[in-house]
Amino acid sequence: MFMEKIWYALKTAPRAEKKVEKRLIESGVEAFLPLITTVKQWSDRKKKVISPLINSYVFVSMDEKLLYETYDIVGVQNVLKYLQKPAVIKDYEINNLRILMDNSDKINTISELKLGKGKEIEINSGPFIGLKATIIDYKGKQRVVVSLEALNDIIEVDMSIEDISYTDETIAN
Repeated sequence: MFMEKIWYALKTAPRAEKKVEKRLIESGVEAFLPLITTVKQWSDRKKKVISPLINSYVFVSMDEKLLYETYDIVGVQNVLKYLQKPAVIKDYEINNLRILMDNSDKINTISELKLGKGKEIEINSGPFIGLKATIIDYKGKQRVVVSLEALNDIIEVDMSIEDISYTDETIAN
């Protein structure tokens, strides 16, 4: 019988994302933890810190029937749900996270913001090529925003309008 692998988001204990990802991989699960490098400023120094792009979540690709076995892994709290079922993370959202992770020096994160929907676009040049996103008007500037609706997170990316191609079609799975 064929098992379909689908991406899901596992909620982790606070600040346990890296350990959970390691344990998942060691147990044979395909896991993905998007990390970004940021510069933290203390009173006496600056330091580059590698931290999760989305706090308290690790993504796994697996058959839904095996999903609850991940609860046995230390640090996994539960699976993100939508309408009482495990929320499916679309392949393009995982691809967007990979693109963002590769260009982490150019992004800021915004959590739990309620922004209106805008025009759907695809980036056709520059470091974010291939990214599918939504344009919004934010603080008087046009910005590209990637909305991971299943996680209620929004990622803001500054970029030149020339790097964007508009489409009237909605983004497909």
